[in-house]
Amino acid sequence: MKVVIVGGGAGGISTASNLRRLDKEVEIIVLTRDNHVSYSPCAIPYVLSDRIHSFDDIVMRSVDDYKAKNIDVMLETEVTAVDSAKKTVTYLKDGKENTMSYDKLVLATGGSPFVPPMKGVDLDGVFKIRTLDDGKRVKEWAGNCESALVTGAGLIGIEIAYAFKKMGLKVTLCEMLPQIVPRSLDPDMAKIITDYLISEGIDVVLGQPITELKGEDGRVKTAVFEDGTEANADMVILATGVRAELTLPKMAGCDCGRWAVLVNDRMATSVPDVYAVGDCVESYSAILRSNTVSQLGTTAVRQAKTLAQTLAGKRSRFNPVLNSMVSKVGKLEFGAVGLTRSFAQQNSIKAVVAKVEALTRARYYPNAKPMNVKVICDADGTIIGCQIIAEERVAERIDTMTLAITQELTCFELSNMEFAYAPPVSMVIDPLVMAVEEVSKKFDN
Repeated sequence: MKVVIVGGGAGGISTASNLRRLDKEVEIIVLTRDNHVSYSPCAIPYVLSDRIHSFDDIVMRSVDDYKAKNIDVMLETEVTAVDSAKKTVTYLKDGKENTMSYDKLVLATGGSPFVPPMKGVDLDGVFKIRTLDDGKRVKEWAGNCESALVTGAGLIGIEIAYAFKKMGLKVTLCEMLPQIVPRSLDPDMAKIITDYLISEGIDVVLGQPITELKGEDGRVKTAVFEDGTEANADMVILATGVRAELTLPKMAGCDCGRWAVLVNDRMATSVPDVYAVGDCVESYSAILRSNTVSQLGTTAVRQAKTLAQTLAGKRSRFNPVLNSMVSKVGKLEFGAVGLTRSFAQQNSIKAVVAKVEALTRARYYPNAKPMNVKVICDADGTIIGCQIIAEERVAERIDTMTLAITQELTCFELSNMEFAYAPPVSMVIDPLVMAVEEVSKKFDN
């Protein structure tokens, strides 16, 4: 069997590696237009801020490493056509057009950065950050700048803004919505992070889309907001989100939904012998019981495991998603899973909410830090969301809440569950228990 994988990101390369572990005989070919493979785009902001020394440090495998596993990775290869009837792909390599047959085709085409419809986006100094080479170009350009503007205050936008501040630049972070990280945080939790960014010297502009970028001699110099105010910007980062890359899936005849390719729980598309993983597919929401997008590296890797087992003839299914996330900016960690209160209400779910401020360690233990925990339940008390902000120990508690939501636990059930305790790592009553006990009080017994 010959498996051709289009795309060398987390979904594509993880499919190849997992499939090879399961089947030593299958022929595996990965076609990617990138000139690197097996690196972590999520780490780019931390290279910019010098928390990670070099871009080379975030490249985990080389083409030769995959060759040793009998996986053929073809870099700088642009797939231009898919013929699912003939079971072929056409690609450009070294300026020459070639055609390759397949038995099974995996589309891991990822997403393309969304470019807002504004004047001036073609000026020098305006960047998108999606690939390793994007990161290298940004770091080189930033070395000759005094100011930078990041538009889009999602995770990557916040992380890059903070990285620029650590590089010594005057930084403006702007978001057209009235809060940062709107997909994962409610306004009250988002304000904690906003206040921290401001305290670190970052100018945060909310509720103001940029209407124009102005330049001098072809280089960006100023950003103009909707209200007419301006901000200096020797460079601009467009962190305005990602849209699924659907050109090849549509060419193959794959059914697409509202946002991306439709797949079943074995990652199969509507076209026989064509599969898809990663940012180009829609996932199923465990809470809403409907399709959503989950453009996270962790989601792509889980999908890749499911697909590898599918291709190897083993039983497997991809579970519905909760979009759990965590990030660290400066000394602050923040994470979320499930629905925000705002998103629950938008989907006609009555949300019962409680927020507590606890500590990351016993109150008498040195260096105990504040921990803000917000829990969202539905009208029956079933936990449907959680948001946590602290200087430490956020990720493991988000993982705990991911398990709780997956198992459809109520706040009453979680409040009676056993948690480990030692003064250096937790309060005797865990902050999660404090939060679910608080929300439990809002229900009639």
